[in-house]
Amino acid sequence: MGTLDDKVAVITGAGRGIGRSHALLFAREGAAVVVNDLGGGNDGSGSDAGPAQDVVDEIRATGGRAVANTDNVATWDGAQALVDQAVAEFGRLDVVVNNAGILRDSFVASITESEWDSVVAVHLKGHAAVLHHAAAYWKAQFKAGQPVKASVINTASASGTFVVNAGQANYGAAKAGIAALTQVAAQELERYGVRVNAIAPVARTRLTLATPGMGAIFAAEVPEGEFDLFHPDNIAPIVAYLAGDECSLSGEVFAVQGGAISRLAPMRIGETTETDGAWEIDDIHKRLSAWS
Repeated sequence: MGTLDDKVAVITGAGRGIGRSHALLFAREGAAVVVNDLGGGNDGSGSDAGPAQDVVDEIRATGGRAVANTDNVATWDGAQALVDQAVAEFGRLDVVVNNAGILRDSFVASITESEWDSVVAVHLKGHAAVLHHAAAYWKAQFKAGQPVKASVINTASASGTFVVNAGQANYGAAKAGIAALTQVAAQELERYGVRVNAIAPVARTRLTLATPGMGAIFAAEVPEGEFDLFHPDNIAPIVAYLAGDECSLSGEVFAVQGGAISRLAPMRIGETTETDGAWEIDDIHKRLSAWS
């Protein structure tokens, strides 16, 4: 018996890296998996059906159930086609893992409109688009009197939540948006039987290896027999747990790295100063300067 027996899961960006690890573990735990991957480069350019199909072949070789999908989740139509394929192939949809992402790092003063729009589209819009169409499906099931016990796991990042990386204004903003989207969706979809959580993973992937100033850390060789803190397989178990029926958590964001799982606290009000009347600029200066 697996944790995800008879579940049907859509996993985006599952042709490589963390998404591939998710897909392989989900299949081992009994889920039927729709392996979505456009197959583009780190920057989102190009497409290749090979990565998604390779993962499907790997799953099927061990007796698992999987189909490939190469739709672009950064479009509303692509996300709809992905959800529709899951239902057509396997009869329903139980789990969505939003994982697809790209990098186009640039400093604020030099970033182009294309660099901004493409990253926000794949990450934030890509999450929202798949989430929207899956939510519409589950809402319709609920309204029709069908029992719904579904789960969404989004992928935020250390960047944009608890780490500031210069050169990643587009990526960090999108990832912070995903964390907020997760909490809003968790409140909205609870009534339909849907839980929504997110992870902020740290692992060795094409994207982290390409991150300036960090690539060397992730590329460092691990001595044989030692635990590989940055292996993408370390991330998949919590995602499988969040997808399973034994989990009741919703609206949470978890930082995940190696053998550590941390619950992230949402933005909270910190130090506060008040006045009985209208603010004077000099008074604000005196009070806020004391915080620096």
